[in-house]
Amino acid sequence: MILADKIIQLRKKAGWSQEELAEQLQVSRQSVSKWEGAQSVPDLERILQMSHIFGVTTDYLLKDELGEPEYAENTDKTALRRVTMEEASEYLSLKKKEAPRIAFATFLCVISPICLLFLGGLSETAAYFSEDAAGGIGMVVLLVLVAAAVAIFLSSGARTAEYGFLEKEAFETEYGVTGMVKDKKAAWKRNYTRLNILGTVLCILGVVPIFFFAGAGSDDLVLVLAVCIMLLIEGFGCVSFVYGGVYQAAMEKLLEEGDYTRKNKARQGIKGGISAIYWLIVTAVFFLYTYGPKGNGKPQHSWLIWVIGGLLYGGLVVLMEVIERAKNAKQQ
Repeated sequence: MILADKIIQLRKKAGWSQEELAEQLQVSRQSVSKWEGAQSVPDLERILQMSHIFGVTTDYLLKDELGEPEYAENTDKTALRRVTMEEASEYLSLKKKEAPRIAFATFLCVISPICLLFLGGLSETAAYFSEDAAGGIGMVVLLVLVAAAVAIFLSSGARTAEYGFLEKEAFETEYGVTGMVKDKKAAWKRNYTRLNILGTVLCILGVVPIFFFAGAGSDDLVLVLAVCIMLLIEGFGCVSFVYGGVYQAAMEKLLEEGDYTRKNKARQGIKGGISAIYWLIVTAVFFLYTYGPKGNGKPQHSWLIWVIGGLLYGGLVVLMEVIERAKNAKQQ
């Protein structure tokens, strides 16, 4: 039996399509098709990968005279964790239930500065309301909302903690899991598209109140109120994005697609480290500017640091993606 026939036999025994095998080996479906058609031969690295995922020896794959599979001994270093149909279904069910909670927590984070901003603007126009009182009350409300959001994030993460390996490690799926997830993803596609469109529209319309009142020559308090309305609208836009994205990401994790391919998982540690350092710097700048030796002591004035930081972070993410793609292009 030649190598091409062995690949076909082992793939079908595992219940995988050519596309599914290609995804696990990080090659194109056309490459697998050529191997199985004896039009080309996989390189040594791919032979070793197939030996691991099929659980057979490399001798069996390479020697034509060996017709019966020689199964390799499984070791903790080479064996991949296997996701069963029950586990995949439970994970998707959990994520679908958690999506509204995570979206609500995100909404709380986005609207958390509203009270601080409104009271700060009110203190500058109303003599009976001091800036210190405005800053104190506003910060308490902000921290309460953020604490509530963090509690929701942590509780949600605890519910799905046992499936954390899906976004960090390579794994294999039981027969039928990939097909089931692809069917659910296809059924979810229309809702996901609608939620993205709604989120985009709301985020664009969110700035309308600011332009409207600024063009009308409104006073400072009205402009602050316009900013508060903007954050509220943007918050609903984020709800739409997050609600659709959480479930979509869960399916991509099971399929090892999008941001969760095995190659991207290997780079997550670097990206996570850069993100953590970036937000630590932004936090340090906020506290230094607000409460440092030369700070103004008015968080209702320095909240823009977070907005600017968020915009710059988006640019940082894009820059990391561009660098990554450039490296991939050079390697190819």
